[in-house]
Amino acid sequence: MISVVVPIYNEEELIARFHEAVAEAMEIAQTQWEVVYVNDGSSDSSLELLRGLQQLDPHVVVVELSRNWGHMGAISAGLKTAHGDAVILMDGDFQDPPEVLPELIEAWRDGAEVVVAVRRSRQERRKILAKLFPLFYRVLGTLSDYPIPLNAGIFSLMSRKTIDSINEMEEKNRYLPGLRAWVGYRNKVIFYDRQDRMAGEGKLSFVSRIKYAMDAITSFSYKPLRLSFAFFIFASFMAGLLALCMLLSKSSMSAAGFGIAATVFLVGGLLLLSLGVLGEYIGRVYDEVRNRPLSIINTIHRSQTISASQFGMIAVQAGTHQSKEATTDAA
Repeated sequence: MISVVVPIYNEEELIARFHEAVAEAMEIAQTQWEVVYVNDGSSDSSLELLRGLQQLDPHVVVVELSRNWGHMGAISAGLKTAHGDAVILMDGDFQDPPEVLPELIEAWRDGAEVVVAVRRSRQERRKILAKLFPLFYRVLGTLSDYPIPLNAGIFSLMSRKTIDSINEMEEKNRYLPGLRAWVGYRNKVIFYDRQDRMAGEGKLSFVSRIKYAMDAITSFSYKPLRLSFAFFIFASFMAGLLALCMLLSKSSMSAAGFGIAATVFLVGGLLLLSLGVLGEYIGRVYDEVRNRPLSIINTIHRSQTISASQFGMIAVQAGTHQSKEATTDAA
């Protein structure tokens, strides 16, 4: 069975059309399915519409959260509720097109554990976001310590094994595309054209998007912490250069100026070195607090022949031991 998890927040204008499109796509995929709608504290009639859909379609599962917990909170609730052998994550505003679902499922059937939908192109009526999204992905690609597919959001399919690995992680400030890449497993990419919202406005505020970007960078990169070391090297180089200029200067005033500047850079460099060392320890504390596993086992392969021979040896040894006991008893 395939589970489709969709977070919903004030989407009354789109729910009926969106579910119809999802149902058509899943019928094309020819598989058993369920769609888990997570109502994230909607203030409009979204919950009532979802409950109405549930009465009409037994494939619908409705998760009602106690209040608005945010996009990642709704997604986490959906992942814990879904029972499918594979789970598809997507937004309910038609920016993630439902017609791509059969392609994701087909790639999973071909052996992929994680199928990531990567945006080939993007339509965005909000011009500022259209400029900022490519910049964010460039920065993330440069800073990330792990290979995270760029131009990819939550739209993806993950196997049950992958979902279980992600659900075991207890960190609160989550960046799902990063966690999806971090757990590993066999990946495949499907390209699609991301459309603009069919109706209404985006529910994530600009401040929320900034926090999401910071979660992405700080959860998967220690490079910002280690910038202090780079600045320390620069400050030390400048201190040495200014000290050399002081020694070569023929004017006492110039020598004094170069000396003071060299001292400032040297002291500043030592402070930056101290901050860098402190940052390294903070990064290790952060690792311990997140409590991510050191490794994740995909499959254990054992030789059947060796196992059979081992069992045979155990049986022979047991028989020999019983024979010795019987001989001792008879004696």
